[in-house]
Amino acid sequence: MSTIWLIKLILSHLLADFVLQPRKWVNDRCARHFLSPWLYLHTLIAAALALVFTGFHYWYFALAIFISHTLIDGWKSYRPQTVLYFLADQLMHLLVIIACWYYTFYTIADVKEWLQATGSNDRFWLVTTAYVSLSFPAGIMIGQMTRKWSDQLPRSAGLANAGKWIGILERILILTFLLQNQYAAIGLLITAKGLLRFSEKDKQEEKTEYVLIGSLISFSISVITGIIVKYLAA
Repeated sequence: MSTIWLIKLILSHLLADFVLQPRKWVNDRCARHFLSPWLYLHTLIAAALALVFTGFHYWYFALAIFISHTLIDGWKSYRPQTVLYFLADQLMHLLVIIACWYYTFYTIADVKEWLQATGSNDRFWLVTTAYVSLSFPAGIMIGQMTRKWSDQLPRSAGLANAGKWIGILERILILTFLLQNQYAAIGLLITAKGLLRFSEKDKQEEKTEYVLIGSLISFSISVITGIIVKYLAA
């Protein structure tokens, strides 16, 4: 019941924030802030959906969502429209939802018990460490290993940043597929990347070789990390 209740609240938020909110409402809110009538209509819709999805006997949570959503979106309207503030906005909404969920189904003792169980869970810390190591640390290491080749190519900051994030995402996906024993999905990912990378019209031999070396190193690190995690967690 608690899981369904939480999912319903998250669904109500997603519908209100991304499906039922036209762009002109957002633009008007950014221009007029708390004076925008669309701000209050939007937050009223968010509260109404939460009320309908969870039940009318939880009306006080709908009221809490209406007030918090109004304050959060009003605050965000004064901020630049960047990824950082978008994530901060969504995180605050999620924290409100989790607070309502926690107040309904759990107590402090339950949270302490969960924290203690997590703190002594070897697999949790092993998998978390693996994911973190495959993000920026692995990217930095691959950059150092391929520096002598990258120095021979023309500089492009935009492409470099794109490549960094592509590498992080592919390593995370490979580890996830390995932990779920979805080996065919790994092959599909490698094939898809190969088709996209090597079908570029302006590709050069040096660039192709550099991308191939970097990709193979990235794949190898991901696979080796996944094998180690599965062995230690067995």
